[in-house]
Parts: sequence; C-alpha cells; structure tokens
Amino acid sequence: MESHDETGCQAPEGPILCINNCGFFGSAATMNMCSKCHKDIILNQQQAQLAASSIESIVNGNSSGNGKEPVVVGAVDVQAAPVEVKIISTEPSIASSKPSEMKEKEGPSRCTACRKRVGLTGFGCRCGNLFCAVHRYSDKHDCPFDYRTAARDAIAKANPVVKAEKLDKI
Repeated sequence: MESHDETGCQAPEGPILCINNCGFFGSAATMNMCSKCHKDIILNQQQAQLAASSIESIVNGNSSGNGKEPVVVGAVDVQAAPVEVKIISTEPSIASSKPSEMKEKEGPSRCTACRKRVGLTGFGCRCGNLFCAVHRYSDKHDCPFDYRTAARDAIAKANPVVKAEKLDKI
C-alpha cells in the first residue's frame, strides 16, 4: 500500500463503463471510452482534419496537395456525420438494358459444339465459348484461338531483351 502512496498512482475503485453507453468498459487512457469507440472518435477527427485541410487548400488555390502545410486543429470545428452511400449504375438506359434481360432468359447454358446442357459444369474456352466436358479441349472443338501467338507474346512480355552497352577498348 505504501508503494502507490509514494508514486501517486491509484487504481480505479471499480470498472468504468464506456461514456458512449456501448456496454463495454472504458479506461482513463482512452477518455473513459472503450477501445472501439475511442478508435472511431480518433478516425472521425482525422477525417475532419483531412477535410478541413483539403477545403483550405481549395479555398487558397493550392492544388498541389502535398500535405506540407500545417493544419490547425482548433480553428476548424467540423462535425462528422454518417455518410450516405449512393449506388450509381454504369449500365446504359432502361431501353438498352431490355435486350440483356432477354439474353439472360435465353435458357440453360449449353455446349457450343453439341448443344448439351452444361449448367454450372461448363468449361469456358479462351475463344469465348462454353463447352461440355467432352469438347472442352481446343482440339475437340476446332478452337479458332491462336495459342501459339498468345504464348509467344506472354513469353516476350515476361522476358524482355537485356542488352548491355559495349565497353570501350583501352
């Protein structure tokens, strides 16, 4: 008991609940918040600082955004609100999406060579067609894809030519 009287440290009398009422216990080191709430608060403060510095750079006309300017934390009081996520589709208008719906309703997937239903077990070829287990190999369905040229291009891309400069003779 005498040791913490000498150091001035005192143990808390009991567990302290998080001030955000999330049900977890907080500590004095995290401003009486649990670790998750404390992390969220710090993240919101960092986002607010980033937003303030980007707004300041836009207002001042600085488009460099190199981040070397000092950011004043106390000058800007920004409240972080929940962000609403809006989903924007990149599909064309409704009139052009109807043919794609018709294509989906075409029926079960079939082998291009023998028209056998393949379902989920179909094999896609590099020529872009779908085949059954019998016709999945390129020699079985007369594949127009040029594997030799594709392999040459892949090897050439993976292994560039390395040529050293010539040395001068002494």
